[in-house]
Amino acid sequence: MPVVVLEQETQDGEKMKEQLNAETPRPGRGDRRAQRSTPNKKKQRGVKRKLGLTTPDLVLLSLLAERPMHGYQANLELERREIRDWAGISRPQVYYSLEKLARAGLIRGLETGEPAAGPERSAFESSAKGRAALAAALEREEWATQRERPAFLTWVALSWQARPGVFEKQIERRREFLEKEVLREKEVLASILEEVGHPYHEAVWMVGFMIEQFQVELEWLKKVVRELPKRGRAQRPDYASGGI
Repeated sequence: MPVVVLEQETQDGEKMKEQLNAETPRPGRGDRRAQRSTPNKKKQRGVKRKLGLTTPDLVLLSLLAERPMHGYQANLELERREIRDWAGISRPQVYYSLEKLARAGLIRGLETGEPAAGPERSAFESSAKGRAALAAALEREEWATQRERPAFLTWVALSWQARPGVFEKQIERRREFLEKEVLREKEVLASILEEVGHPYHEAVWMVGFMIEQFQVELEWLKKVVRELPKRGRAQRPDYASGGI
């Protein structure tokens, strides 16, 4: 998923001054250009900079829209929801995103009666600005128009160079892995249904989709095994021009 870019107001300060100084040409032949390009202090106020929202940022905005959480609790909840099965987020990324979103005003801290000691002791919830940013990000076309690049398909493409017997061994490994994943996901689905109380929930749809994908691939593996004795090289290979 590409980084979602938002525009954000910036305040006067040393960082803005450094940026402006870096963009201003050195004295000399570019003096007049420098005078024209250097804004005054009034123009500096309200200058917009771009804020990139990553997948971890968006996942946290969604989670904290449900209820306020500490960083540690957010990590535990994401692990409970098997986050790494559907989004690439590490524990350090959670804390980094919390700090980033708080600086941007997309989440806000809550009083907990405990001494402040960073994300571990600070509870956060999504702000109205954060929920609006998440809603805008979910409208992007890229969510629905990208293709996955499964590692196993990459292996299949290269497998003609494998040593004798390796293809069959890897196919069997894949079959065993998929069968275990189907069983695991069915257990997850049962627990989700118990928690949400009905089958019309995004978590139910997601896990059901994964189960069906695994089952379709298992049937495809059976087909590959049946056709393997007939495997052959391309009869009319074609290559890009401009070769040796």
